[in-house]
Amino acid sequence: MNLPTHVRYELLRALRNRRLLGISLAMPFAVFYAVAPENRHAQIDGISFPLYFMTAMAAYGGMWAAMSPCSRLARDRAKGWTRQLRITPLRARTEVAGKVLTAYLAVLPALILLYLAGVSLGVRLDATQWLEMTGLLLVGLAPIVAAGIGLGHVVSVDALTPTVAGFVVILALFGGAFGRLFNGGVMLTIVKLLPSYWLVQASKTVTGSGDWPAEGWIVIACWTAALVPLAVLAYRHDTGDD
Repeated sequence: MNLPTHVRYELLRALRNRRLLGISLAMPFAVFYAVAPENRHAQIDGISFPLYFMTAMAAYGGMWAAMSPCSRLARDRAKGWTRQLRITPLRARTEVAGKVLTAYLAVLPALILLYLAGVSLGVRLDATQWLEMTGLLLVGLAPIVAAGIGLGHVVSVDALTPTVAGFVVILALFGGAFGRLFNGGVMLTIVKLLPSYWLVQASKTVTGSGDWPAEGWIVIACWTAALVPLAVLAYRHDTGDD
C-alpha cells in the first residue's frame, strides 16, 4: 500500500468519527458564536475580539483534530490490528506518515470553518495574513500531532477520552483560548512554555500588534523534539519493532 492510498483510507476513517467532527468542528464554532457577537466591537491584546477569539477557537478545534489519530490507534491496538500491519507490505514509515498527514488534513476544516465564522463578524485580513496565520497554526500543532500518535500507542480505549480531553482542555485553558488567565508574573512565564499559548498568539503576529518571537519558535521546537522521539518509542514498544 502506497502513501496516498493509506492516507485516503485513514482520512475516510477520520471522517466517519462523528465524535471527532462534533468536538473539533461544531463545538468551537458554537462557542465562537455564543461569545463573539456580543463582543464584536471589543478589543483584546490590541486586536479586535472576533479576530482573537476566532484564532483561539481555531487553535482549540485544531488541537482536537490534531489528536485524531489517537482514537484510531487505540482501537486498532485493542483489536490487534496494529501488530497485524507489521506482517503486511505496508512500511512503518508509510503508516506513521499517513497518520501525520491525516491529522493535518483533519485540522484544515476546523481552521477554515472558524475563519468563515470570523469573516462573518467583520474579521478582515489580506491573503498573505491568512496564509501566515494558517502556517503558524500548522507549525504550532506539530507537537500536538506527535502527542496524539504517542498516546494512541500507550493509552487504552477506555482511558482514551478522559486522557485526550484533559490534555487538550488544559493546554487550551492555560494557553488563553478562553481568555488570558495571567497578565504577568511567574505564571505568565510558565504559560509561555506551552505550545498552545503561541497558537493563540498567531493572530497578533499577522496583524502586527505583537509577534511570534524566537521564544515561540524555541518552545514549539522543544516540545516537538521531545514528543516525536516519545511517539517513536511508543510505536516501537507497541508493535514490537525494537
